[in-house]
Amino acid sequence: MIGQKSRGYVHKLATVARYVLMILLALIFALPIIYMGVSSLKSYWQIVRDIRSIRAFLPVGDLSLANYGAAFGHVPVARFLLNSGLVTSLTVISGLFVNSMAGFALSRLRWKGQQLVLSVIVATIIIPFEAIAIPLLLMVNNLPWIGANGFVLGWFNSYHVQIIPFIADAFSIYLFVQFFKGLPDELFDAARIDGANWFQVFLWVIVPLSGSVYATTATLHFLAMWNQYLWPSLVIQTDEFRPIMVGFGYFYGWGGVSMAYLTIATIPVLLLFFVFQHSFIKSISVTGLKG
Repeated sequence: MIGQKSRGYVHKLATVARYVLMILLALIFALPIIYMGVSSLKSYWQIVRDIRSIRAFLPVGDLSLANYGAAFGHVPVARFLLNSGLVTSLTVISGLFVNSMAGFALSRLRWKGQQLVLSVIVATIIIPFEAIAIPLLLMVNNLPWIGANGFVLGWFNSYHVQIIPFIADAFSIYLFVQFFKGLPDELFDAARIDGANWFQVFLWVIVPLSGSVYATTATLHFLAMWNQYLWPSLVIQTDEFRPIMVGFGYFYGWGGVSMAYLTIATIPVLLLFFVFQHSFIKSISVTGLKG
Protein backbone atom coordinates (compact mmCIF):
# COMPACT_ATOMS: atom_id res chain seq x y z
CA MET A 1 0.00 0.00 0.00
CA ILE A 2 2.82 2.38 0.89
CA GLY A 3 4.53 1.55 -2.40
CA GLN A 4 1.38 2.36 -4.35
CA LYS A 5 1.00 5.70 -2.55
CA SER A 6 4.64 6.51 -3.27
CA ARG A 7 4.20 5.69 -6.94
CA GLY A 8 1.05 7.81 -7.08
CA TYR A 9 2.87 10.71 -5.45
CA VAL A 10 5.79 10.40 -7.89
CA HIS A 11 3.37 10.26 -10.82
CA LYS A 12 1.58 13.43 -9.67
CA LEU A 13 4.89 15.18 -9.10
CA ALA A 14 6.09 14.20 -12.57
CA THR A 15 2.83 15.48 -14.08
CA VAL A 16 3.17 18.82 -12.30
CA ALA A 17 6.81 19.13 -13.38
CA ARG A 18 5.85 18.35 -16.98
CA TYR A 19 3.17 21.03 -17.03
CA VAL A 20 5.50 23.56 -15.41
CA LEU A 21 8.11 22.82 -18.05
CA MET A 22 5.58 23.19 -20.87
CA ILE A 23 4.37 26.52 -19.44
CA LEU A 24 7.95 27.80 -19.23
CA LEU A 25 8.64 26.76 -22.82
CA ALA A 26 5.40 28.39 -23.97
CA LEU A 27 6.41 31.61 -22.21
CA ILE A 28 9.86 31.56 -23.82
CA PHE A 29 8.29 31.40 -27.28
CA ALA A 30 5.45 33.79 -26.44
CA LEU A 31 7.47 36.54 -24.76
CA PRO A 32 8.78 38.11 -28.02
CA ILE A 33 5.22 38.27 -29.38
CA ILE A 34 3.94 39.73 -26.11
CA TYR A 35 6.73 42.30 -26.11
CA MET A 36 5.97 43.25 -29.70
CA GLY A 37 2.25 43.68 -29.07
CA VAL A 38 2.72 45.64 -25.85
CA SER A 39 5.42 47.87 -27.32
CA SER A 40 3.17 48.72 -30.24
CA LEU A 41 0.96 50.59 -27.75
CA LYS A 42 3.79 52.61 -26.18
CA SER A 43 5.79 55.63 -27.21
CA TYR A 44 9.46 55.35 -28.13
CA TRP A 45 10.71 56.81 -24.85
CA GLN A 46 8.41 54.61 -22.79
CA ILE A 47 9.78 51.54 -24.57
CA VAL A 48 13.31 52.70 -23.73
CA ARG A 49 12.41 53.24 -20.05
CA ASP A 50 10.68 49.85 -19.69
CA ILE A 51 13.15 47.74 -21.64
CA ARG A 52 15.13 46.58 -18.57
CA SER A 53 12.17 45.67 -16.38
CA ILE A 54 9.15 43.42 -16.39
CA ARG A 55 7.13 46.45 -17.48
CA ALA A 56 8.38 45.82 -21.02
CA PHE A 57 5.97 42.85 -21.20
CA LEU A 58 3.05 44.52 -19.41
CA PRO A 59 0.45 46.88 -20.92
CA VAL A 60 1.11 49.63 -18.37
CA GLY A 61 1.81 53.32 -18.72
CA ASP A 62 0.51 55.74 -21.34
CA LEU A 63 -0.98 53.36 -23.91
CA SER A 64 -2.54 54.41 -27.22
CA LEU A 65 -3.17 53.31 -30.80
CA ALA A 66 -1.17 56.23 -32.19
CA ASN A 67 1.56 53.93 -33.52
CA TYR A 68 -0.96 52.05 -35.65
CA GLY A 69 -2.29 55.31 -37.05
CA ALA A 70 1.26 56.40 -37.86
CA ALA A 71 1.98 53.10 -39.62
CA PHE A 72 -1.13 53.34 -41.80
CA GLY A 73 -0.41 56.98 -42.47
CA HIS A 74 3.20 56.42 -43.56
CA VAL A 75 2.76 53.55 -46.04
CA PRO A 76 -0.19 51.80 -47.74
CA VAL A 77 -0.38 48.99 -45.17
CA ALA A 78 -3.74 47.76 -46.48
CA ARG A 79 -2.25 47.42 -49.97
CA PHE A 80 0.74 45.50 -48.62
CA LEU A 81 -1.58 43.14 -46.73
CA LEU A 82 -3.69 42.63 -49.85
CA ASN A 83 -0.58 41.86 -51.91
CA SER A 84 0.74 39.36 -49.38
CA GLY A 85 -2.68 37.76 -49.00
CA LEU A 86 -3.15 37.42 -52.75
CA VAL A 87 0.35 36.09 -53.46
CA THR A 88 0.31 33.71 -50.50
CA SER A 89 -3.19 32.37 -51.13
CA LEU A 90 -2.66 31.70 -54.84
CA THR A 91 0.72 30.08 -54.20
CA VAL A 92 -0.61 27.84 -51.42
CA ILE A 93 -3.74 26.77 -53.32
CA SER A 94 -1.78 26.01 -56.50
CA GLY A 95 0.94 24.33 -54.46
CA LEU A 96 -1.50 22.01 -52.71
CA PHE A 97 -2.65 20.65 -56.05
CA VAL A 98 0.79 20.40 -57.69
CA ASN A 99 2.68 19.08 -54.68
CA SER A 100 0.02 16.56 -53.66
CA MET A 101 -0.12 15.20 -57.21
CA ALA A 102 3.66 14.90 -57.23
CA GLY A 103 3.59 13.22 -53.82
CA PHE A 104 0.98 10.75 -55.05
CA ALA A 105 3.03 9.90 -58.15
CA LEU A 106 6.18 9.42 -56.07
CA SER A 107 4.56 7.35 -53.33
CA ARG A 108 1.84 5.17 -54.88
CA LEU A 109 2.74 4.79 -58.57
CA ARG A 110 5.58 2.63 -59.86
CA TRP A 111 7.75 3.95 -62.69
CA LYS A 112 11.39 3.86 -63.73
CA GLY A 113 13.60 6.38 -61.97
CA GLN A 114 11.05 7.07 -59.27
CA GLN A 115 13.45 6.79 -56.33
CA LEU A 116 16.07 8.88 -58.12
CA VAL A 117 13.59 11.69 -58.73
CA LEU A 118 12.44 11.57 -55.11
CA SER A 119 16.04 11.66 -53.88
CA VAL A 120 16.83 14.68 -56.03
CA ILE A 121 13.71 16.51 -54.79
CA VAL A 122 14.53 15.79 -51.15
CA ALA A 123 18.16 16.82 -51.70
CA THR A 124 17.06 20.25 -52.91
CA ILE A 125 15.61 20.95 -49.46
CA ILE A 126 19.10 21.55 -48.08
CA ILE A 127 19.99 24.11 -50.77
CA PRO A 128 19.47 27.62 -49.32
CA PHE A 129 17.36 29.93 -51.44
CA GLU A 130 20.13 32.54 -51.30
CA ALA A 131 22.25 30.21 -53.44
CA ILE A 132 19.76 30.22 -56.32
CA ALA A 133 18.24 33.68 -55.93
CA ILE A 134 20.53 35.43 -58.43
CA PRO A 135 20.31 32.70 -61.14
CA LEU A 136 16.53 32.69 -60.70
CA LEU A 137 16.51 36.48 -60.93
CA LEU A 138 18.40 36.40 -64.24
CA MET A 139 16.05 33.70 -65.53
CA VAL A 140 12.80 35.52 -64.82
CA ASN A 141 14.25 38.75 -66.18
CA ASN A 142 14.42 37.12 -69.62
CA LEU A 143 11.06 35.35 -69.58
CA PRO A 144 8.19 36.73 -71.69
CA TRP A 145 4.76 37.58 -70.36
CA ILE A 146 1.52 38.82 -71.87
CA GLY A 147 1.20 42.42 -70.77
CA ALA A 148 -1.38 45.11 -71.44
CA ASN A 149 0.28 45.93 -74.79
CA GLY A 150 1.11 42.39 -75.85
CA PHE A 151 4.24 40.41 -75.01
CA VAL A 152 6.70 42.03 -72.65
CA LEU A 153 10.12 40.81 -71.54
CA GLY A 154 10.81 40.31 -67.87
CA TRP A 155 8.62 39.52 -64.90
CA PHE A 156 9.67 42.32 -62.56
CA ASN A 157 7.01 44.25 -60.61
CA SER A 158 4.23 41.70 -60.93
CA TYR A 159 2.28 39.17 -58.90
CA HIS A 160 3.26 36.16 -60.98
CA VAL A 161 6.97 36.64 -60.35
CA GLN A 162 6.21 36.14 -56.65
CA ILE A 163 3.91 33.16 -57.20
CA ILE A 164 5.02 30.87 -60.03
CA PRO A 165 8.60 30.09 -58.84
CA PHE A 166 7.29 28.90 -55.46
CA ILE A 167 4.29 26.74 -56.37
CA ALA A 168 6.32 23.52 -56.43
CA ASP A 169 7.91 23.00 -53.02
CA ALA A 170 10.27 20.13 -52.18
CA PHE A 171 9.37 19.92 -48.50
CA SER A 172 5.64 19.91 -49.25
CA ILE A 173 6.16 17.07 -51.73
CA TYR A 174 8.10 15.16 -49.08
CA LEU A 175 5.28 15.61 -46.55
CA PHE A 176 2.72 14.28 -49.02
CA VAL A 177 4.93 11.32 -49.92
CA GLN A 178 5.36 10.38 -46.27
CA PHE A 179 1.64 10.65 -45.57
CA PHE A 180 0.47 8.81 -48.68
CA LYS A 181 2.85 5.93 -47.99
CA GLY A 182 1.09 5.34 -44.68
CA LEU A 183 -2.35 4.84 -46.23
CA PRO A 184 -3.51 1.20 -46.51
CA ASP A 185 -2.83 -0.49 -49.85
CA GLU A 186 -6.26 -2.13 -49.70
CA LEU A 187 -7.94 1.22 -50.37
CA PHE A 188 -6.07 1.65 -53.64
CA ASP A 189 -6.55 -1.97 -54.69
CA ALA A 190 -10.29 -1.75 -54.08
CA ALA A 191 -10.61 1.46 -56.08
CA ARG A 192 -8.60 0.01 -58.98
CA ILE A 193 -10.73 -3.15 -58.99
CA ASP A 194 -13.84 -0.97 -59.19
CA GLY A 195 -12.44 0.52 -62.40
CA ALA A 196 -11.11 3.86 -61.14
CA ASN A 197 -8.11 5.31 -62.97
CA TRP A 198 -5.20 6.76 -61.00
CA PHE A 199 -6.52 10.32 -61.08
CA GLN A 200 -9.88 9.13 -59.77
CA VAL A 201 -8.08 7.18 -57.05
CA PHE A 202 -6.27 10.35 -56.08
CA LEU A 203 -9.41 12.49 -56.16
CA TRP A 204 -11.87 10.08 -54.52
CA VAL A 205 -9.64 8.08 -52.18
CA ILE A 206 -6.54 10.10 -51.34
CA VAL A 207 -7.93 13.62 -50.95
CA PRO A 208 -10.82 12.81 -48.55
CA LEU A 209 -8.43 10.95 -46.23
CA SER A 210 -5.65 13.55 -46.24
CA GLY A 211 -7.17 16.61 -44.62
CA SER A 212 -4.53 16.79 -41.89
CA VAL A 213 -1.53 16.72 -44.23
CA TYR A 214 -3.19 19.26 -46.53
CA ALA A 215 -3.73 21.56 -43.55
CA THR A 216 -0.13 21.12 -42.38
CA THR A 217 1.32 21.72 -45.83
CA ALA A 218 -0.88 24.75 -46.32
CA THR A 219 0.23 26.18 -42.98
CA LEU A 220 3.95 25.66 -43.62
CA HIS A 221 3.73 26.95 -47.19
CA PHE A 222 1.70 29.93 -45.98
CA LEU A 223 4.35 30.81 -43.40
CA ALA A 224 7.15 30.54 -45.94
CA MET A 225 5.36 32.74 -48.47
CA TRP A 226 4.04 35.27 -45.97
CA ASN A 227 7.55 35.78 -44.58
CA GLN A 228 9.19 36.17 -48.00
CA TYR A 229 11.66 39.05 -47.92
CA LEU A 230 14.71 38.43 -50.09
CA TRP A 231 12.93 37.52 -53.33
CA PRO A 232 10.34 40.35 -53.30
CA SER A 233 13.14 42.76 -52.42
CA LEU A 234 14.91 41.73 -55.63
CA VAL A 235 11.98 41.70 -58.05
CA ILE A 236 9.56 44.33 -56.68
CA GLN A 237 10.37 48.04 -56.80
CA THR A 238 6.91 49.62 -56.47
CA ASP A 239 4.35 49.73 -53.67
CA GLU A 240 1.69 48.43 -56.05
CA PHE A 241 3.03 44.86 -55.74
CA ARG A 242 5.12 45.09 -52.53
CA PRO A 243 4.25 42.49 -49.84
CA ILE A 244 3.86 43.21 -46.15
CA MET A 245 7.27 41.99 -44.97
CA VAL A 246 9.24 44.04 -47.47
CA GLY A 247 7.25 47.08 -46.40
CA PHE A 248 8.93 46.88 -42.99
CA GLY A 249 11.96 48.51 -44.60
CA TYR A 250 10.13 51.83 -44.26
CA PHE A 251 10.13 51.55 -40.46
CA TYR A 252 13.70 50.81 -39.39
CA GLY A 253 14.37 52.66 -36.14
CA TRP A 254 10.78 53.81 -35.68
CA GLY A 255 10.33 52.18 -32.25
CA GLY A 256 6.68 51.65 -31.39
CA VAL A 257 5.53 52.31 -34.96
CA SER A 258 7.71 49.47 -36.26
CA MET A 259 6.26 47.23 -33.52
CA ALA A 260 2.75 48.18 -34.59
CA TYR A 261 3.56 47.36 -38.21
CA LEU A 262 5.02 43.98 -37.24
CA THR A 263 1.99 43.23 -35.08
CA ILE A 264 -0.27 43.88 -38.07
CA ALA A 265 1.88 41.55 -40.18
CA THR A 266 1.84 38.82 -37.51
CA ILE A 267 -1.90 38.67 -36.82
CA PRO A 268 -2.84 36.69 -40.00
CA VAL A 269 -0.16 34.09 -39.21
CA LEU A 270 -1.42 33.59 -35.66
CA LEU A 271 -5.02 33.31 -36.85
CA LEU A 272 -4.04 30.69 -39.40
CA PHE A 273 -2.22 28.60 -36.83
CA PHE A 274 -5.09 28.72 -34.34
CA VAL A 275 -7.49 27.58 -37.05
CA PHE A 276 -5.34 24.65 -38.23
CA GLN A 277 -3.41 23.74 -35.06
CA HIS A 278 -5.31 20.47 -34.49
CA SER A 279 -4.69 19.22 -38.03
CA PHE A 280 -1.10 20.47 -37.89
CA ILE A 281 -0.27 18.49 -34.74
CA LYS A 282 -2.13 15.41 -36.00
CA SER A 283 -0.26 15.39 -39.30
CA ILE A 284 3.13 15.73 -37.60
CA SER A 285 2.44 12.58 -35.59
CA VAL A 286 1.18 10.68 -38.62
CA THR A 287 4.03 11.60 -40.97
CA GLY A 288 6.68 10.79 -38.39
CA LEU A 289 8.26 14.25 -38.32
CA LYS A 290 8.44 14.51 -34.55
CA GLY A 291 11.66 15.93 -33.20
